[in-house]
Amino acid sequence: MAEHEPCIGQSDDWYTPRDMLEALGERFDLDPCSPGAGHWVPADRVFTKADDGLAQEWAGFVFMNPPFGGRNGHVPWLEKFLQHGNGIAIVRAYTSAAWFHEYAVRADAMLFPRGKTKFVRPDGSVGGSPGHGVVLLAKGERAKAALRSSGLGLFVELEAGHD
Repeated sequence: MAEHEPCIGQSDDWYTPRDMLEALGERFDLDPCSPGAGHWVPADRVFTKADDGLAQEWAGFVFMNPPFGGRNGHVPWLEKFLQHGNGIAIVRAYTSAAWFHEYAVRADAMLFPRGKTKFVRPDGSVGGSPGHGVVLLAKGERAKAALRSSGLGLFVELEAGHD
């Protein structure tokens, strides 16, 4: 549920493309930012907006596409993801932003997808180019392996002790 395109007056929900999830080849224990049951993120458990996934206890291997509400609205989600330490998150590749250098660099690995990621709108239509590039962040060995073998783009493993 992330804002990946300019969408003035429209929803800021943007869903991860199915082909990206398929390339990861994983089943997740939890999607803490799910639009709801029946969504295509392969997760055994989901938290929706009504559940307030940020306030819930997370367990297992997580896939997180956080909501981007207001300035840096995704940062509390990113903090929780990094603290949880097990899974894959997708965020803007805003490499010039202070939050990127404070939080994203604490991942174990990053993957910068090749080309423009086309996110899916709530109505099922495919959006245009995102306003900014995206990056997949990995925490844990399983997540690193999924990113490394996905073939989605540039994989970068970060040094231990970078946080």
